Amino acid sequence: MATISPLAGKPVAPSRLIDVAKLTTAYYDLKPDPRITAQRVTFGTSGHRGSPLQTGFNEAHILAISQAVCDYRAAAGIDGPLYIGIDTHAVSKPALASALEVFAANGVDVFIDAQDGYTPTPVISHAILTYNKGRTSGLADGVVLTPSHNPPEDGGYKYNPPHGGPADTGITRTIERAANDFLASGLAGVRRIPYEQALRAACVHRHDYITPYVADLGSVLDMAAIRASGVKIGIDPLGGAAVAYWQPIIERYGIDATVVSDVVDPTFSFMTADWDGQIRMDCSSPYAMGRLIEAGRTFDVAFANDTDADRHGIVAGSDGLMNPNHYLATAIAYLFANRPGWSPQAAVGKTVVSSSMIDRVAGKLGRRLVEVPVGFKWFVDGLIDGSFGFAGEESAGASFLRTDGTAWTTDKDGIILGLLAAEMTARTGHNPGVAYRDLTAELGTPYYARIDAPATAEQKSLLKSLSAEQVGLQDLAGEPIRATLTRAPGNDADIGGLKIVTDNGWFAARPSGTEDVYKIYAESFVSEDHLHRIQHEAADAISSLFATQEGSG
Repeated sequence: MATISPLAGKPVAPSRLIDVAKLTTAYYDLKPDPRITAQRVTFGTSGHRGSPLQTGFNEAHILAISQAVCDYRAAAGIDGPLYIGIDTHAVSKPALASALEVFAANGVDVFIDAQDGYTPTPVISHAILTYNKGRTSGLADGVVLTPSHNPPEDGGYKYNPPHGGPADTGITRTIERAANDFLASGLAGVRRIPYEQALRAACVHRHDYITPYVADLGSVLDMAAIRASGVKIGIDPLGGAAVAYWQPIIERYGIDATVVSDVVDPTFSFMTADWDGQIRMDCSSPYAMGRLIEAGRTFDVAFANDTDADRHGIVAGSDGLMNPNHYLATAIAYLFANRPGWSPQAAVGKTVVSSSMIDRVAGKLGRRLVEVPVGFKWFVDGLIDGSFGFAGEESAGASFLRTDGTAWTTDKDGIILGLLAAEMTARTGHNPGVAYRDLTAELGTPYYARIDAPATAEQKSLLKSLSAEQVGLQDLAGEPIRATLTRAPGNDADIGGLKIVTDNGWFAARPSGTEDVYKIYAESFVSEDHLHRIQHEAADAISSLFATQEGSG
């Protein structure tokens, strides 16, 4: 079980804040050794991430990845504009400078923010889809320099191909392999020009990201209803990339909203510590969201976004911060009842580790449920063609269609999920927390939790490659098992672990891609005690598998 730090939920002492100058110096001065696994380029479900201080996100990484992106674009015939955005992490701006040196040297038409500001992940996805609509050639793609909600010392690099969503593993492996080859060769083959020269290059363009995105929000949300209702809204960008977007939204649509803080500080000194005592801009964490939870009592509904604004955290008045699974279920119930322009065949997309409350809501709505592995990339095609009305992950990331049933974004959009909470409050007369309680009264109350447990590299490899036959469980917490899954039922893709399901509960176990742990997700529709029983039996079953592996070795 995770141990909650005594620092959790408290302001962070100044002595524990990052030294931005030291971090920036490390970005430029430390040189990665690709023979060391932790210093190589590694694309996980959300791109490459790391800290300059640990030689995991340094100038050489960004130069190598950017050249690999240029080479991939050339090989794939992608020759339209590349939209690039950054978040407010301290090393995002240095990384942008490095990337531009390479993109300009390669003659890529790259579009940067007109005001040298910050650009949320969903805005890049929206820009790509808007540009590519109706085109069959000269297609656009994009890059976002962000480690999402990770601590202030981290940096990240995400690539979105012309479909606008996260790149699939085939693309990321190609980029990753090429980038590591560049690192191994001392960056031989990487083309770059000085930063000031890159800024003056004819292929580097200033672009207004804010106006087109803000002006288009009325196509995905009922902004008129929010304005007419007078619902009082609180917004906290958590010092992230959406900070310059909210005032234009408020002014354009005339909504009664207050931005509780527009401070941008790369040390994120205004945050309260997360569960482990670290600073993490996780808008789904009650520890990190202390400021808005307190302020939220003065609003009808309030919400926050993480640093690149692809995640959402909803504060439902006196109900406090909603569990992400609870809000996803509530949003799905509302949207499918209030979007007549969506196809009757539009499905609900969820990941295998998201709450089964979503299954019950989909059944109540008479909508097809599509359950896929973890990673938003699995939803891209369904959002593009309108076959998914809504797609979401238990980690507070989701997107949904425009009101006419066409694609809005193919990456997670925390901005529209926050505004949806305001629309729900405006049109129903109560906040999403009340709506969720109504759902539980009808469909049952789920008890859901995730725990992390230690695992070696060998144990993680075993867990990732399990077959259903290896598990051997016949019952779980007193109920017969009706499904043992190692592949997602929605698309038959490998889930990289296993999921065991009964009539009133389930658990899933997956290895972490970045830490020496594995994760157990579990849920019960019976009781908290039943959930704990599922968790313990799940941990025992995995431990037995590990012991069998060691015994045979």
